[in-house]
Amino acid sequence: MSEMKTEIRQFLLDNFLMAGNAAIADDASFMKGHVLDSSGFMELVLFIEETFGIKVEDKELLPENLDSLNNIEAFLNRKRAANGAGG
Repeated sequence: MSEMKTEIRQFLLDNFLMAGNAAIADDASFMKGHVLDSSGFMELVLFIEETFGIKVEDKELLPENLDSLNNIEAFLNRKRAANGAGG
């Protein structure tokens, strides 16, 4: 498991799933699993921006980018690659 996923998973567990036995699978949808609501997604975006030093644009606020640990990891990898290629 990547360090990136571990950090995000811990953020979700600490802030949204207070149950001690809660688990979040890498491919589990945050929406379908009722882990996050709209304000929760905004908190997640802020956490991602602050933790990983990227800016999530309005047009990137999509489930395919942010609705699971796998989606977030792929999104962050694309953002980092684009930022590296762009200078």
